[in-house]
Amino acid sequence: MSRVPAIVVAGPGTNRDRDLALALTMAGADPVIVLARDLVARPEMLHDARLVAIAGGFSYGDALGAGNMLALDLRVGLGDALEEFVATGRPLIGICNGFQVLTRTHLLPGALGHNDHGRFDCRWVTLEPQPSVCVWTRGIDDPIDCPIAHGEGRYVHPDPAGLAASGQVVLRYAGANPNGSVDAIAGVCNPAGNVLGLMPHPENHVLARQHPNAGLDTELDPERHLGLRIFRNGVAAAAEM
Repeated sequence: MSRVPAIVVAGPGTNRDRDLALALTMAGADPVIVLARDLVARPEMLHDARLVAIAGGFSYGDALGAGNMLALDLRVGLGDALEEFVATGRPLIGICNGFQVLTRTHLLPGALGHNDHGRFDCRWVTLEPQPSVCVWTRGIDDPIDCPIAHGEGRYVHPDPAGLAASGQVVLRYAGANPNGSVDAIAGVCNPAGNVLGLMPHPENHVLARQHPNAGLDTELDPERHLGLRIFRNGVAAAAEM
């Protein structure tokens, strides 16, 4: 079976582009890492892609707000082409800084603010999939374990209940809420379900040995809680297009 052509969008300061490309490769895609400025210069690259992923990190050093400059690059230079890509139903995912970019480009609802405790936070968390319209989590019932690494990850939205009722709340933090996100929301999607944004990094749990308790917790089934499942779903949805 042919592999799904995918684009991983990177920018100055992003540092998860290779991790994201590995996750997509393991899920059955054929990803290429493209700098946002190169994609703006050649928007026709989107025509051949069946899936787009915006990598996390600290684009432009987050000097003018997390994800703000990268979002400006994409909104000004690629706004119409990116909206057209989404309108076709092809899958798009933004992780951490990429999630911030998607809210700032208004491809996803809500916004991200500073963590309520005012500190950068790096730890492993557990995510509970929610009943949603999102193709990226279709059929996933078991919790997903993966790390967070952010200082501005507090999700805010004026009507979280309405968002949940429309099937757009995709993931919630299980247990402790690490950043004060409203209703412990960790990930949301657009009304069509093909665009997913989340703060945690499922691309950093695609191999069982990446879990900090791998080999130590005899009751842990790391294969069952891999973030890789999200990317498999996204690639499968892209293959159907």
